[in-house]
Amino acid sequence: MLQLKNIVKTYVTGDLKQDALQDVSLNFRENEFVSILGQSGSGKTTMLNIIGGLDRYTSGDLLINGVSTKKYKDGDWDYYRNSSIGFVFQSYNLIPHQTILANVELALTLAGVSKRERRQRAIAVLKKVGLGDHIHKKPNQMSGGQVQRVAIARALINNPDILLADEPTGALDSETSVQIMELLKEVAKDKLVIMVTHNPELAEKYSTRIIRLLDGKVVSDSNPCTVADAVEEKTKKHKRISMTFFTALSLSFNNLRTKKGRTLLTSFAGSIGIIGIALILSLSTGIQAYVNSIQRDTLSSYPIAIQQEESGIMSALTSGGEGMMGGEGEPHDRDAVYANDRMYELFNAAFTGSDVQNNLTAFKAYLDREMDTATSTTNLYDYVSTIQYQYDIDLNTYIQGEDGVYHSTDLVAALSTGEESGSETGTTMESMMSSRLGSMNLWSELLPGTDGALLSDMLYEQYDLISGHWPTEASEVVLILDQNNEIMDVAFYALGLMTDDEVNDIFSAVMKGEEIETISRQVAYDDILNTSFKMILNADYYTKDSTGAWKDIRDDEASMELIIENGFDLEIVGILRPKPEAAATAISGTFGYTSALTEYIIEKTGESEIVKEQLLPENENYDVLTGLPFVITEDIDPTDADKAEQITEYFASLNDIQKTEVYTAILSKPSPEYLEQTVNAYMENFSTRDSMVELVANTYNFDKAAAEGYLSDYSDDELRELLKKQIETLVTEQYAEQAQAQVLQIKAAASNSNDLFGAQGFAAVAAAFDQMIAAVTDESTLAAYYDEYMPSTVSGSTLADTLDTLGAVDLDTPSTINIYAETFEDKEIIDDLITAYNESVAEEDQISYTDYVALLMSGVTTMIDAVSYGLIGFVSISLVVSSIMIGIITYISVLERTKEIGILRSVGASKRDISRVFNAETAIVGLAAGLIGIGITVLLNIPISIIAERLTSIGNIAVLPVNAAIILVAISVILTMIAGLIPSRLAAKKDPVIALRSE
Repeated sequence: MLQLKNIVKTYVTGDLKQDALQDVSLNFRENEFVSILGQSGSGKTTMLNIIGGLDRYTSGDLLINGVSTKKYKDGDWDYYRNSSIGFVFQSYNLIPHQTILANVELALTLAGVSKRERRQRAIAVLKKVGLGDHIHKKPNQMSGGQVQRVAIARALINNPDILLADEPTGALDSETSVQIMELLKEVAKDKLVIMVTHNPELAEKYSTRIIRLLDGKVVSDSNPCTVADAVEEKTKKHKRISMTFFTALSLSFNNLRTKKGRTLLTSFAGSIGIIGIALILSLSTGIQAYVNSIQRDTLSSYPIAIQQEESGIMSALTSGGEGMMGGEGEPHDRDAVYANDRMYELFNAAFTGSDVQNNLTAFKAYLDREMDTATSTTNLYDYVSTIQYQYDIDLNTYIQGEDGVYHSTDLVAALSTGEESGSETGTTMESMMSSRLGSMNLWSELLPGTDGALLSDMLYEQYDLISGHWPTEASEVVLILDQNNEIMDVAFYALGLMTDDEVNDIFSAVMKGEEIETISRQVAYDDILNTSFKMILNADYYTKDSTGAWKDIRDDEASMELIIENGFDLEIVGILRPKPEAAATAISGTFGYTSALTEYIIEKTGESEIVKEQLLPENENYDVLTGLPFVITEDIDPTDADKAEQITEYFASLNDIQKTEVYTAILSKPSPEYLEQTVNAYMENFSTRDSMVELVANTYNFDKAAAEGYLSDYSDDELRELLKKQIETLVTEQYAEQAQAQVLQIKAAASNSNDLFGAQGFAAVAAAFDQMIAAVTDESTLAAYYDEYMPSTVSGSTLADTLDTLGAVDLDTPSTINIYAETFEDKEIIDDLITAYNESVAEEDQISYTDYVALLMSGVTTMIDAVSYGLIGFVSISLVVSSIMIGIITYISVLERTKEIGILRSVGASKRDISRVFNAETAIVGLAAGLIGIGITVLLNIPISIIAERLTSIGNIAVLPVNAAIILVAISVILTMIAGLIPSRLAAKKDPVIALRSE
């Protein structure tokens, strides 16, 4: 059936000649499973390509059914590949923009089989390889094993005599490889299967014959076939293989559908030369349409964000639609420079801090009404994919460690448990570290859906659920991984998988400038799932004491333990990971919770006793946290004389113990003069940066190099000021210690053994205090004592601040509203509806917001328009330019579809067929260009006529006759096909073997 006689294949590159095959002679039976083994470069694939008619031998002969192929023409080889050969490649080599069914049908299409018959045969062979349920899928929607089965089905569709498989399992796992090999083994029962492989185990197990090659020569053949075993010569008549132009159109159309934007732009550019100088504005329209398509694809993930407080400065800058570039006022003559009146709004916003306050309560009510199909008057629900209401709430979560003790999931909380916690060094460094870390919030609310759905469809589109299930209630949360299945080790601490000691060890190493060994941490999905947290409300941190006053219990360990034990349970029920194709994702944190938890927190906070008490009408000006009013009701600003009188009366009313405390405090505070003099004298010893750095290193037990690195951000002056503040603190503390020792001496001198509670000592100190106050005659000094020691008469807070501290918010008053749209057009409609809403309400209820993405794209549109107008000067050569451009685009398409060319050639397509494919593509582009030109002309007739009439007083200047439109379309098709002749010829001349190797 198949004979290789003294086959030699030599590749010539310049002066270099290399023999890929050297005098290879082999005979093959009608049906057997042959494996060809050998090292890379031994000639295996070259032999396979020569057998399959993709490559030509240099010398020797290939006999097919006893007939020499020396005189084969291109058409003979095409027919041979189409009717006798089936190729199965390692990289599958399927056409990505065609369905599985279309890929398999391809060979039958070239053979001229009717559509109905080839559909039936393709479905049958796909069922044979176990893919009957996947016929309408694309290759990229299937696994590697499934795609390889498709390749086998394509190879079998024409019932070939020979099946050639080049590393068919090279890209597959072992289980799938076995399935493919079993399938090939079944095929080999009645066909000749020749497989190239690097896997000797698979070859030994499944092949009936193994041929080994080395350096282009056959070194062994386990089951050679003699000439006597070969089939007698029989000539096989064949009809000519040819692709119909309709098939070429179908292939090209499917390819162009995968590049809609580029095809549209190319077609539009081609239309410029047709419609000429009168319709140059069509270019702007076409490019704008392209930009709009990009906007639709990219901007749907960005919400319209409306905050309760909008920047007044930004509102002033963007008012009038065009911001700083001008508004919608009356146009001026183009003879001078004019000013608008934006300064007042800018100064008012900058100096009065008058940020715009949005009434989100009324706007939320409007959105709720319009999102309800029963009450909507605007059909807003048709344009909104989801609405997220955000509130200023805190998620206070705790997790139980291995020791059974609950700790906060906040990383900074771990620093308070270190060895140096509470010390001056520890407190200072913790404060500095906390300020540098900033707010690291690991918790993020998941986007809610519409119509009462707990989750938005966007989440299902952007994330894969890799373990567990999606949350269904308030107590269920999910863990979000990144693309690498990683989370920050900060989240490991929040999960209770790092101890406080480990965190403090890292912190201590940073303080000392030490290197630490990074620990690789990992945990199984099952160990993460069902992890539980305790969540407590802000209001839970406060309880009433015996006097009925509210106190903060966060420093009371026993009380905190009880509160946490009775907290709300949160449980991790699922683990999510962004989908590989997701360009943007909606979750910013590591732990995701639902809006149901937000509603639970708001509801339970509102039901707490302390919040209810604060919201009582009689407590409108009373802070339940401090027991003081929010504001002074009397409009009185006391003078120094008043302050002196009141503080003297206050000091006189104190008991001995209270007087001792005040006296100690007064004595402990050094005068500003003393403090400045002492600090300056100390700082004289540290005049250079090196000495200051050394001081910091010694003070905080740093390595000097580590201290220098940590302080590198500070200038010399900044470092000096930092040290002065630290020294002021030290001097003040030492001064206070001396004052306290002085008070102790007074107490000790006045006390005796019978004074059990030290009353005599306190009385002596109180007498000294009274004597000191009586000696003060300067009103300003007493006024200063008033400012320092007179108990506050107000809380120093506001009702809103206290409610914020308690976490009390109103569900009807969100802090931010995020409105998500499906498309850019929907977003513009939503913008229009908000504008209509503003026009229907009072000025104080109007909504102000800044759509930064829309402003950016508006700038892009303006730039494109400017470029389009600049092209007017090139109209005279636009016809030639557009033709050349289409030729270049077609050539780019040839380069992009090189592998497809190889695939078509491997199933029997001729060079003429390849040319026909690209001629069909240019014909489609030309037709599209002509139709676009006509469509734009019709659309722009009215505005162009109006502009022309205003400029030239000539009416109806833009009119396009029907006959002209038909001729323009025909010219467009002819010109684009001419432009594509050279690229299509280049495509036809491509070597199929090289084409198949391209990526």
